[in-house]
Amino acid sequence: MRLVEITDDNRDEVCGLRVRPGQERFVASVAKSLEDAVTTPEGEPWYRAVYSGGEPVAFVMLSWNVPPGRPGILGPYFLWRLLVDGRHQGRGIGRAVLDEVVALVRADGGQELLTSHQPGDDGPGAFYRKYGFSPTGEIDHGEVVLRLGW
Repeated sequence: MRLVEITDDNRDEVCGLRVRPGQERFVASVAKSLEDAVTTPEGEPWYRAVYSGGEPVAFVMLSWNVPPGRPGILGPYFLWRLLVDGRHQGRGIGRAVLDEVVALVRADGGQELLTSHQPGDDGPGAFYRKYGFSPTGEIDHGEVVLRLGW
């Protein structure tokens, strides 16, 4: 597994990644995520395609080292999106991406990683909790905020 910059050469292929039917309410598409990155520069978006072998299998986007005090932005490090293509779910890719992201954030001096998710029994909350995230007690735009510290 490797994180790869999204360029004109791979953008269409990466935008073709899709979650399983019924999961769309829990994570925005890659195209929507890239649009959000452009329209929310104050979130300091950092995003990568996740490749296994020669094909994209996932997408990850963070707010990267956001200076304190920016209204509406959680951080400084916030896992904004993690989308594993439905054909590749259940293979440990999400965990591997989180391992890599946590290592990068730690190397950058970060002390914690935040994320959020839509409530729901069939959503990603259990995955994040199993990884080690814990609820902060906050709700952001209707989503449960989680924290992973080290």
